[in-house]
Amino acid sequence: MALFVDLNITNCKEVKKLQSMIEMAAHLGYSAVAINHVAEFGKKKAEIVKPIATKDLFPSPPTVQGKSTPIKILTRLTIVASDPSHCNVLRSSSPITKLYDIVAIYPDTEKLFHTVCTATDVDIICINVTEKYPFFFKRPPLRPSSHERIYAAGIFFELIYTPAIKDFTLRRNTISNALSLMEVCKGKNIIISSGAEKPLELRGPYDVATLGLPFGLSERSAKSALSTNCRAALLHGETRKTAFGITYTMKKPRDDEEEEESAEPASKKAKKE
Repeated sequence: MALFVDLNITNCKEVKKLQSMIEMAAHLGYSAVAINHVAEFGKKKAEIVKPIATKDLFPSPPTVQGKSTPIKILTRLTIVASDPSHCNVLRSSSPITKLYDIVAIYPDTEKLFHTVCTATDVDIICINVTEKYPFFFKRPPLRPSSHERIYAAGIFFELIYTPAIKDFTLRRNTISNALSLMEVCKGKNIIISSGAEKPLELRGPYDVATLGLPFGLSERSAKSALSTNCRAALLHGETRKTAFGITYTMKKPRDDEEEEESAEPASKKAKKE
């Protein structure tokens, strides 16, 4: 059974409402959620506070529907930036970013979007879906050499689905912006989150996967956007907080292949060596 994740539960700063949203997510079958703290950089420097602790919300987190394990509560920081200098706080050496499990950036201009697609070390790049974008998603910032680096680095683009269920105009803009992004990235490295501000805005994982179809995702890609891609983003966040991770993988032989190799004559093995 797939483990579904919602990486964007809005930090409404009301403990009871936050508790209700997490309980609803567990009831819907999500194995993990991330509480999103948003810091907007404008004329003044944004205040980035410490993330809320799990023990301040629940003595023991609610159990996931259909499972015997409690829901995992994560923390996320999203920087709303309009200038490349605002990205300085996102450096891996920053003590603030190490407090959060996930670090995301919301590029507010075309220039900044180009910058974060090529240079910024973040886990998630957020896409505005509520308004028609003032610029088009062009292939240059996501050209093969660039977007292949993004894929290899484990950086993901995020689409939120709550605007699509609120209003016709918001739904039209959400689908339009999502399709524009899909034309460039071909459905790779996409995650779908709720961005929910209240419990009734949350939807079950399979319902959200269905919503991914109008966004230009296949059924398989839509499910991955709620499960495997989210877990990959979390893994990227773990390596960002510690060090650059390097792994080596190799295909494990099947049991019958191992038996054939062990039964191979010693003389034949000696020839191979």
